[in-house]
Amino acid sequence: MPEAYTEEMHRRSIKENSPLPFFNRFRVERYLTRPLASLVVRLVFKSRVTPNQLTVFAAVLGVFSGLSYLGGTPAFFILGGTLLQLSSVFDCADGQLARAKGLQSRFGAYLDLLLDRVVDFFAFVGMVVGYYRFSGSLPFLVAGLVSAALYFLQVSLYYIHLDYERAAKTGDRAEARGLTIFVFFVASLLNRLDLLIGLFVLETVINNTYRVATFLRKGKDRSRGLPGPGLERA
Repeated sequence: MPEAYTEEMHRRSIKENSPLPFFNRFRVERYLTRPLASLVVRLVFKSRVTPNQLTVFAAVLGVFSGLSYLGGTPAFFILGGTLLQLSSVFDCADGQLARAKGLQSRFGAYLDLLLDRVVDFFAFVGMVVGYYRFSGSLPFLVAGLVSAALYFLQVSLYYIHLDYERAAKTGDRAEARGLTIFVFFVASLLNRLDLLIGLFVLETVINNTYRVATFLRKGKDRSRGLPGPGLERA
């Protein structure tokens, strides 16, 4: 194992440009989250701290972020947003530490995915319920809970699509999540969770519609000239 975390290690931890132009314009993870994560890695590099421990710590911060939102005041929203952004930093640091120390593992990768979904649930639902306690707006509560459900549907469709394509992960999901968390952070600081909820309603409806339509179109394209289901099973 190297004696110190070097600049070369940090450069290798930065993902290449995304094939999606949108994320190349708003690369929050590359220009904000990962540089901060590298500071964490430098601090713990010579210690006994493991990548999986950073993953769990990031999740703990994320869960407390969601619980903070439940306070239902602007101060709690700022606390929730700040904890969520810190969670994102440590969530990046775990992978950087694993690559630097040569400790990558399949379990670690899936632990990261699993705990990300736990954090997403607490943060999203906590924000929605907290804003309802702040505003008393029932329509925003309903809209927020519906968009939370659609968000998790969106994530499920994304991984189903990857599995169907047998595609290697490109990091697009990490870039998208990094940007999403940063938007949470900014909206929390500005006390404009109402705009964030409205944005997520719009985004999740469009994204889910796009993913279903794309999957069906690809299936139709690949089935041309092939026997139908009934003939295949005969």
